[in-house]
Amino acid sequence: MKILHLSANYITGLFKNTLIKNSSWGILSQLSQTIFLSLFFIILARKYPTAIFAKYIIANALYQLVSAFSSMGLGQWFIREYIGSKDNTELISKFLKMQIYFGVGFYIINILLAFAIYDEKYTRILIILLGSNVIFDNIINAIKCLNIAMFEQKKTFIILTIETFLKFITGCVLFIYPFSIITLSIILIGIRFLTLNLFLTVGSSNAVNLKMLMKFKIFYADIKKLVILNWAFIIIGGVSIINWRLANIIISKMLTSFDVANYEISFKIFSIAQILPVVVSTSVFPMLVQLYNNEEKGNFNLFYKKVHLYYFLFGLLSYTFIYSFAGKLIPIAFGNQYQSNAEYTTQMFLTILVFPTALLQANILITINLEKLDMLFNIFALIINFAICLIGLHYIKSLTIVNYSIFASFFIFHISQDYILIKRGFTTLKSALNFYILTAVFIYTYIILSNVINSYLLFTLTWIIVLAYLLISKKGPVYWKHKIRAKYAE
Repeated sequence: MKILHLSANYITGLFKNTLIKNSSWGILSQLSQTIFLSLFFIILARKYPTAIFAKYIIANALYQLVSAFSSMGLGQWFIREYIGSKDNTELISKFLKMQIYFGVGFYIINILLAFAIYDEKYTRILIILLGSNVIFDNIINAIKCLNIAMFEQKKTFIILTIETFLKFITGCVLFIYPFSIITLSIILIGIRFLTLNLFLTVGSSNAVNLKMLMKFKIFYADIKKLVILNWAFIIIGGVSIINWRLANIIISKMLTSFDVANYEISFKIFSIAQILPVVVSTSVFPMLVQLYNNEEKGNFNLFYKKVHLYYFLFGLLSYTFIYSFAGKLIPIAFGNQYQSNAEYTTQMFLTILVFPTALLQANILITINLEKLDMLFNIFALIINFAICLIGLHYIKSLTIVNYSIFASFFIFHISQDYILIKRGFTTLKSALNFYILTAVFIYTYIILSNVINSYLLFTLTWIIVLAYLLISKKGPVYWKHKIRAKYAE
């Protein structure tokens, strides 16, 4: 009875938590989006031959790579400026107008890359078609940033859920009336255009005035000045995508179409896992900015430690789930031709052990105006990733090299962040070492036990024990709530 009572208090505490309330719509929406997008991706993997499916993946990867730079990394800059600005009307118009210009410019770059990298006509057509989404994405992402700054993420999540549902319906049509991947790409562009119109009409919190936006003049000198002042955000925004998406292109050049498909399946599953920390971070970041701007260092540090704990546990939960069940679930979802994928997906999921906390620590660095340091860490991690990847693939033609190179880059990125946060007094060397030691011991013990205990039983018992520990220790939401209130009282 005591455990049940504690469990009820724990759940109640979670729903009263400000962070959970701000993120709840995003979490629920992303769960539904994940279901629809996963089913859509599974349908494509099953209905199209591997060679055609691989071409679609390559085109999509290049489009996403270009899209990562097209916003010029100014989303976090805009959120930070919006929260601290008194005259937001001009700021919104300037930001949106710039994103339109950047979108058109980078679509042209996308077309040029299609002809520079690939000789095959079919791949080029797909790249040019899917790349047109860059223009729509820039405007949509600008409105998404506006909603984050206004704590109006609910509108964003509803519209994106509608979009993913429409994609799923499109996939279902393939069972009734098969059509080419080119036709599919055109339909997806139409869906994205509809999404853009929904954002403009109902998803912009009435803050976007189209007439004012069209009349608003922005000069080259203004754009140049803003980009120069915030160029670090461009690198930060792009490098994280490059880490994943350039791998698709390298694999397409150095390995087989089957490897391209295998990597994309692993990445798609990883993307599902990273949704939760990414969604929560959309609420965490503005809250960090508010606490820091109000010079509440005690509450800032407590909030950071609380979120760090939850992200840490999420990383462990995700990895243990994949380790236990990937071999059973992937063949069911994608077919027996991808039965060997479980090994590669498990390798890729080593990165989830450090990804959520690395994301949090990146938000900390940007909040305290150290985005240039974060940028340097991103560049350093990228160099390590591709040095290991290219050298390794030269000698060993295996996806294992790609997966381990990504993990190594994130691991070093995380350590670099730790060094700065320790130096600035936001954490301690002991806390940083505890994170790595506890992670290593937990995962090693889990792997050893998995050899002697049934995977279903082991996973269930492990997380019942962890939950019980949280309930009886000073780690639950009630504890953190009292700690933060005590700091406010001081």
